[in-house]
Amino acid sequence: MYPPRSSSRQKNSKSRKRRRRTVWAWTNACLLLLITGLLTYYFVSENGGQSAAPPPATQLSPTPEPGGGQEAVPAPVPTSEPATPTPAAEPVPTVIPEATLAPSADVEPEEVPTPEPTPEPTPEATAEPETKGNSEQTTEPDEIAGLPEAGSGQTVKLNFGGDTIFSGKAGELLKKEGYAYSYAGLDGLFKQDDLTVLNLETPITTGGTGAANKQFVFKGPPEALAALKNAGVDAVNLANNHTLDQGEEGLRDTLKHLEDKGISYVGAGLNSKEAYSAQYFERNGIKIALLGFTRVMPEMKWQAGADSPGLASVYDSAEGLKAIADAKNKADLVVVMVHWGRERVEQYDTTQQTLGHSFIDAGADLVIGGHPHVLQGIEPYKDKWIAYSTGNFIFTRSATAKTWETAVFQAECSSKGQCSMKLLPMDAELAQPVPMNDVAGQLLFKRIESISGGLVKIGNDGKVKQSRR
Repeated sequence: MYPPRSSSRQKNSKSRKRRRRTVWAWTNACLLLLITGLLTYYFVSENGGQSAAPPPATQLSPTPEPGGGQEAVPAPVPTSEPATPTPAAEPVPTVIPEATLAPSADVEPEEVPTPEPTPEPTPEATAEPETKGNSEQTTEPDEIAGLPEAGSGQTVKLNFGGDTIFSGKAGELLKKEGYAYSYAGLDGLFKQDDLTVLNLETPITTGGTGAANKQFVFKGPPEALAALKNAGVDAVNLANNHTLDQGEEGLRDTLKHLEDKGISYVGAGLNSKEAYSAQYFERNGIKIALLGFTRVMPEMKWQAGADSPGLASVYDSAEGLKAIADAKNKADLVVVMVHWGRERVEQYDTTQQTLGHSFIDAGADLVIGGHPHVLQGIEPYKDKWIAYSTGNFIFTRSATAKTWETAVFQAECSSKGQCSMKLLPMDAELAQPVPMNDVAGQLLFKRIESISGGLVKIGNDGKVKQSRR
């Protein structure tokens, strides 16, 4: 018998339901797989095809050496235009409150630096400081700056030495050996030129009253000047921080003793007119003007006044620049001796550089500096030379080895104010400069090149030239 039709329909209905459930289950599974795939693709695309791992750590600066004192910090990002510094007001020099001390050891103690205020720009020197590598320099690399090696016509030869005293341990030695001892190693060098100038950093007197509140107070005996003159020294610069160590009486005595020995002086006088005046020398048909200035004084009252003795100060450089311009109208060659900078610092600073440039802009042809007691760099500026420090010359021996190195700065100049420069390297022994041996001399030349801002090269013969660029 056949089953009833209703029973067959029920079986078919159940079979269709099972197929629908199976199809629905597979459809849902496929949809789930599709959605999973889409989500995976989306997240992969958002990460650029890379896994979402943390970025690598930023590289840090190396840890400073122990005792460095500061943590490593990122370097600042330079701005497109540096801010222009506001000029500081001109402070007045003040005395360093220290008692006068007599040296007790064989080695002369270090001198306490005199404060070095920043100068207020003057109308004659308001331009921004030139960089080391001045674009206005026009001398060809194969020339000695300012003076070609040949064809300059009549010339004069000038020698410049550094700081000179006849007191302390140096004075004690010279009193025993005789004052000619200081020049024994020079082989008559200063008698073979046309003009020799030193920085006399001591009053010459048997009287006077020692300056109060100064650690080092110098006094030189008048008998030292005969040997100075006999050695060939023609003039001295008195514009420095020791000329008034024995007060006004000591200054007056110094001027008188120098005049008696026929030694010219610049940078000091019985009034401001004398202090700022140039001394003139006629050599080989060339008229030379010599001036002396200081930017290092313990007290402002050391500056010469209209009716008071003192020094030619360039804390305010207006009067000094006027004196240079006046001298240029009367002479073929203008030489400026200047006391400036910081003691035992080999690198000249922007204050020195700005002032040196202003001297040349006013008419100077050659600038020779002193006071740091160490040699400093040399700069060519507008085809002129600035020697920032000649170091010690006839001096005591401090514990700082760099003060034992010096040089005679030798210039050969034409009637048009063009000068070459040559260095004669010396060891500043106690009270006596002695020529260096060749090896030490070459090393000294390299060191001076290194502190001259890359502006010069010094040959094996000591001739100074502008560096090739």
